[in-house]
Amino acid sequence: MSRAALTPRFWIGLLAALLLAAIFPARFASAGERVQVNSLRPGVRINVFWHPAGQAHATVLMFPGGDGGFGKVQKGWPTSENFLVRSAPLWAQEGLNVALFGRPSDREQLSPEARLSDAHLQDIQATINWIKTQSSAPIWLVGTSMGTISTTAALVKLDDPKIAGGVLTSSIVSFKTTGAVPKQALDSIKRPVLVYHHQNDACQLCQPHEVPGILAGLKNAPIKKLMMVSGGSNPSGPVCQALHWHGFIGMEPQAVTDISGWIRKPVN
Repeated sequence: MSRAALTPRFWIGLLAALLLAAIFPARFASAGERVQVNSLRPGVRINVFWHPAGQAHATVLMFPGGDGGFGKVQKGWPTSENFLVRSAPLWAQEGLNVALFGRPSDREQLSPEARLSDAHLQDIQATINWIKTQSSAPIWLVGTSMGTISTTAALVKLDDPKIAGGVLTSSIVSFKTTGAVPKQALDSIKRPVLVYHHQNDACQLCQPHEVPGILAGLKNAPIKKLMMVSGGSNPSGPVCQALHWHGFIGMEPQAVTDISGWIRKPVN
């Protein structure tokens, strides 16, 4: 195990995932697994965490922030402290297939530039193709922080009919950032989109007052909704990291319930 894996932040992420699984043991008796999906790019494989739900009403294909990835898989759950990753058991509890997009074999990190690349979009499409072999449920693309760059790019450029819509949480809105959500061709998105943001998010790349601009750009989305939320507890660490308001710390059940409820019945 690497020295980085032994940091307090690693153990916080691991304990959070295991605690959620312990709270709902009957629902999480089955374990998920890391799978390697063949990319559309020859010789490249994509790390994906997959946890199927019985009779799932939808699949959430989720894009963590930062440099991407979901950490080690311990006892059937990934261990990154990222909001989408540490709340994976809660998404499963909502009757959703959970797919977490990791990194491809030819990249150690997913930069903003990489998230906009044709190679990344090919990897996303390959992952969607694989998911369709596992489940016929509609697929919702869900991103958080830097992952919203990936989610938006896929909603803009991929035309797969199985993609039902998208969810953007803690969106990158600063125009100084490559691939910021408002800088992409939002008017080309013709699927439902939920924008979910914490009103106290203090990350300079994700200022709450700039978030409504996303909805303004979604001119052709049939349904679009902004949920500006409050709540949570005990934020800690850097304001752009997962254990602060930016990562919906202390309100994971509320956030997952809000988002999964909207996925089940999208409304303006």
